[in-house]
Formats: sequence, structure tokens, C-alpha cells
Amino acid sequence: MASGGEGDGTRRIEALIEAMARLPGLGPRSARRAVLHLIRRRTGVMAPLAELMAEVARTARDCRRCGNVGTSEICAICADPDRATGEICVVEDVADLWAMERGQSFRGRYHVLGGTLSALDAVGPDELRIPALLDRIGAEGVTEVILALNATVDGQTTAHYLADTLAATGVQVTSLAQGVPIGGELDYLDDGTIQAALRARKRL
Repeated sequence: MASGGEGDGTRRIEALIEAMARLPGLGPRSARRAVLHLIRRRTGVMAPLAELMAEVARTARDCRRCGNVGTSEICAICADPDRATGEICVVEDVADLWAMERGQSFRGRYHVLGGTLSALDAVGPDELRIPALLDRIGAEGVTEVILALNATVDGQTTAHYLADTLAATGVQVTSLAQGVPIGGELDYLDDGTIQAALRARKRL
């Protein structure tokens, strides 16, 4: 019969597996393998990883201007004066922003919506960061808004809604063009495809 200490340890390991299984791309079996790998390498891998995760949990915050994730109220991209080009690239979430940055072909700034319009999930304009985008257009002297939304039904619905909403502002509204397949998500595209889609963007 296991002692209380051993039982508590086993329950903590199972709780860790359950927590890992909730991460995107991980199910119960892959989470179990990942946890076993970490336990076997707890000194060289698990302990440093735990320290880094604790540090990020303490310091990470959303940029109050664009919605990117960083360690200060204004992220490094928004704080960079060389990126004040008059262009704002609108993306669905932070993963898409990071995908755009990997290609290093866009030197403007970003705006993270925090999702897309979805009647099925009851997500309307008020649930997204659309008002904040409209405020930035006037405050930052924006001349072009690039809609880099995923080529899904909800993504394209959101793009058309934004194009109609932004029409009154007078800014040029464009969207990514060739290279983005129907149903494709930016985070899963290679850097060359994203660069080609950005260069060939079209006006809405």
C-alpha cells in the first residue's frame, strides 16, 4: 500500500499530465509522454523550464496598445520608433502576429483583434478589439490597414465587416492575397508564403 506521501506525489503527477493535456496540440497520451520525459530529465530540463514558466507567469502582460504579449505595458514593436510607418496589420491573435514577424517583411505595427466574428459562438464586434483599432487610426496617423486574417469563413466575415467599418475613416484597407489557401491559418504557413501574400496584398 502506497504511503500518503507517495500517493500525493502520484496525484500531483497525474494533475500535471491533465494540465498538459489541455494545451493545444497535446492529448492525454502525448501529455503523459511529455511529463515522463520531463521527470526523467528533471534536473537539466524540468527545473529550468519550471523557473522560466514561473517567471513568465509573473511578468507577461498584454500590450495595452496592440494586444501583443510582452513584459511591459507597451510591447517592443509598438515602442520601436522605426515601425511608425502609417501601416497597421490586423491579425486574429498573437500567434498570427508572431507568424508575420517570422518573415521579417512587414515593418509597420500590428493590432490583435482577439478572435473573429462568429454567430455560432456569439462573438460580435463588442467582444473584439475593434473600437481600439478605430481609436488608433486617428491617433497614430494610419494610412493603410492590412487585414491579415485567416482564410476561414469567420476570418473572411470579419475582414468584410472591418472593411465596411473602416470605409468611413478614409484609410486604405487591403488584405493578404495569393498564397493563403482557403481555410488556412497564418500560424501554420511557411515564411515564404506569408511574404508573398503580404507583397501581393489587394485593396478591399
